[in-house]
Amino acid sequence: MIVALVCTAQALDELRDTVLYRRNVDRRMAHNIAQARAQAAASPPDIIVVDHHLPDAPRLVSELREDPLTRRVSIAVLARGDFDTADVALLQAGANAILRLPPGPDWDDRLSRLIHIPVRREARLPIHLQIAATFGSWSETFPAMLVNLSIHGMLLLCGRLLQVGDDVHFAFQLSGRGGLINGTGTVIREVGADQYGVELTHVDGDGRRLIRQFVESEGSAS
Repeated sequence: MIVALVCTAQALDELRDTVLYRRNVDRRMAHNIAQARAQAAASPPDIIVVDHHLPDAPRLVSELREDPLTRRVSIAVLARGDFDTADVALLQAGANAILRLPPGPDWDDRLSRLIHIPVRREARLPIHLQIAATFGSWSETFPAMLVNLSIHGMLLLCGRLLQVGDDVHFAFQLSGRGGLINGTGTVIREVGADQYGVELTHVDGDGRRLIRQFVESEGSAS
């Protein structure tokens, strides 16, 4: 049974056709910060869903991220409309992803991936980046450091300023595992000290398989 902590002050009936309403999901509702922390203490969740419009939503996300009971639990924020500064605040507070309402074709897949977070393996590898510019062009290539890697994301150490919401093109090589791994990702979190969390939105060819092999092989994982 999957425990989902849903933090909202409204009904959100449009979620009834999503993975959150499957029979194997135990939904625990919270309407404010106190209720959310009480529910998390009573039954540690596998996923936390926070309504963008909930009062003090950034503070709630921050407190859940700092709480030892929920520190490692994925937090998804429900939001409407285009990406805006309020979304940035929630990602900086510790949210893993912003899920748009109404739910689209990939909605369940994105949420399911957050529930089952793959192990991250320390990498410490050089990586080359480009930032999406205007009219479909990309900036010049610049170097960075790949700190750790999972099947769906990476942590980067980068001297160049990145912004939450930036689309990046990346290229790196895993020692002894073929050629360059290329793809695109989105900066979803600023971790601090020039470190950024990036969601892998597309990986060329068999790159995803090579990443999976690397992550699941023996080595340092976190």
